[in-house]
Amino acid sequence: MSGCAEPGGAACSPACLCVLCGLPGAGKSSLARDLPAELGRRGWGCLVLGYDDLIPEEAFERRGEDAGVPADTQSSWRSYRQGVLRCLDRFLQSPSCAAAECGAPGGPETWDRFVRCLRESPGAPLIIILDDNFYYPSMRYEVYQLARKYSLGFCVLYLQCAMSTCLSRNRRRSRPLPDRVIEDMALRIKPPDPRKNPWEQSSLALCSTDGLSQQDGQKVMELIAAALDKPLSPVQDLSEEKDTARRICASSVLHQVDQACRRLVSQAMQDARDRDASPSGMRALAAELGQLKGRLLEDLRRRALQDGPAGLGDGVEAAVSRAVALFDRDKMDLMRRFCTVTPP
Repeated sequence: MSGCAEPGGAACSPACLCVLCGLPGAGKSSLARDLPAELGRRGWGCLVLGYDDLIPEEAFERRGEDAGVPADTQSSWRSYRQGVLRCLDRFLQSPSCAAAECGAPGGPETWDRFVRCLRESPGAPLIIILDDNFYYPSMRYEVYQLARKYSLGFCVLYLQCAMSTCLSRNRRRSRPLPDRVIEDMALRIKPPDPRKNPWEQSSLALCSTDGLSQQDGQKVMELIAAALDKPLSPVQDLSEEKDTARRICASSVLHQVDQACRRLVSQAMQDARDRDASPSGMRALAAELGQLKGRLLEDLRRRALQDGPAGLGDGVEAAVSRAVALFDRDKMDLMRRFCTVTPP
């Protein structure tokens, strides 16, 4: 649905959804704090949706419990992220709706600011900053779909920062994440790639290790201005939307399963060494594990591309968990054959 349901809606005025992407500690929240003043000097309204502020602390704690499990597969964190987008969807359609009506995460304060932005500057461009890690393309694509639904501008700002700097900044926070969570995320993050994902054409990568320069700030303003000038068009042909969703779904599932299986293969090979497996046994085990992983990924790829999210059953997270559990079970069978290992 394009347009807005009532006068004064965000979709009736120029607006842009700007995604901040990068590791924890890369400087996203600092940038989000600086942007409103600069945007205000141009006569633009600004609303910052900081996910750290909107999502309760216990969800962050659960996300950091096990760095070996992809953060996006943890249902609590994902459900809150989805809640933020659902509420944003409702406000874009009907800005006067009460926060309680759409189950607003984080309480009504942020969403009340959203309404004030629309009422205080009617007709003025509104920039909505989404401040989170957005480390998978599938996460960013959800925001892109929302921008296209309401014919808004869309852009992505990716802050690339040295791992050591991210870890140092994170440790100084009042609510730091475990180092291992950031280290694991650094292995899995997929920066914007306009060549692979044409919908990420409006993206900008900046090095934030030493902070952002005035020139960097100018580039940010130019990116947002260009996105405002070229709002997205609502989907007319749903087959294009479905094809894109299938590709992104397949890429997300395959990437997460591949990373988890690689860790399990490394553990299996180390266990075999510790048990003094013969060189020929080690080679055979490595070959079998590689073939097992390849068959699993090919089957997942086929189902995801053929049927999209529906072909994965009850969602990406459950599909990843099932696939990894299946691989782990078959891995143990191989270990028993080659190394006579008994599972705990």
